[in-house]
Amino acid sequence: MRFNLADRPVRVGILSFAHMHSYSYAASLVTRNDAVLAGIWDADAGRSLSAGERFEAPVFDSVDELLSQNLDAVIVTSENAGHRNLVELAASAGIKAILCEKPIAITKEDGEAMVEICKAHGTFLSTAFPCRYSPSFEKLVDSYRGGALGEILAIRATNHGVCPFGWFVDVEQSGGGAVIDHTVHVADLNWVLLQKKAATVYAETGNNMYHQMWEDTGFLTIEYADGPFCTLDSSWSRPKKSFSTWGDVTLEVVATGGVAQVDMFGQALNHYDEKMEHHRLIGWGSDLDRGLISDFLNAAKGEPAPKLPTGEDGVRALEIALAAYESAVSSKPIQLIAG
Repeated sequence: MRFNLADRPVRVGILSFAHMHSYSYAASLVTRNDAVLAGIWDADAGRSLSAGERFEAPVFDSVDELLSQNLDAVIVTSENAGHRNLVELAASAGIKAILCEKPIAITKEDGEAMVEICKAHGTFLSTAFPCRYSPSFEKLVDSYRGGALGEILAIRATNHGVCPFGWFVDVEQSGGGAVIDHTVHVADLNWVLLQKKAATVYAETGNNMYHQMWEDTGFLTIEYADGPFCTLDSSWSRPKKSFSTWGDVTLEVVATGGVAQVDMFGQALNHYDEKMEHHRLIGWGSDLDRGLISDFLNAAKGEPAPKLPTGEDGVRALEIALAAYESAVSSKPIQLIAG
């Protein structure tokens, strides 16, 4: 659908800077000629003022005030539990395109309600899955669909990271720990690659890294319709200072025609700094967030954005993470497709 923006820049508002990805999205927006960061709101006044100063954008005291600024699109990057309310407010205000940070919600009911209200108001709802824009993953998809790999038999995946702490470990705000934070990326990539729904999910979780009530480690086995399966390590298992990078997203695909390995953050320089007293990786390659924002702006203009993840994609990925929690409690596989 076309929103008749003509040649003027897309006016975008950001609702909350609670999630660290908001800063990357904002940085992408302010460097473009076809978009303007028209306003910022955050429940944390200090955080909103800091972001407004950093990105030279106006700050608003209320969500309603920001939504009344003739916006075309909004980006929702609040705590996970706040996604539904902010998306519903934006859709009801007539915003034509919404990008919601992953996971789309903390319950399937909330996610489905977000999809429905956006449909009712003619709003395009997208879920923030930037890993779709990895050139190495795109090459994997092209190779598979072109027949070079044959039939996929299994996938071994990882999404490791450093525990972000803060609201991420407040289960009422986040919906869980490492599993809900890191399962959804790979769940979405598997959907894009296989185009098959998850049939069963089995998971084990633990808290042996930080010994708190929330899980810091998770290991899933996901079986897909018609045969393929995936094992996924979705853990906050990286030491905060001593490890070389914040984490990874990797896929090793075993197929009848060969094995393909993808490291989505492999484009990086090693940085050693005596003052910092630890080693880190500095990415130099493709900016996945920039690819996501570019497609999102295309959608806001009514232009084609075929790779852009939808709200339904967000709910599908969330369902796998929620099934993992259910499995970890029951110690049994959870069936998602009736067999």
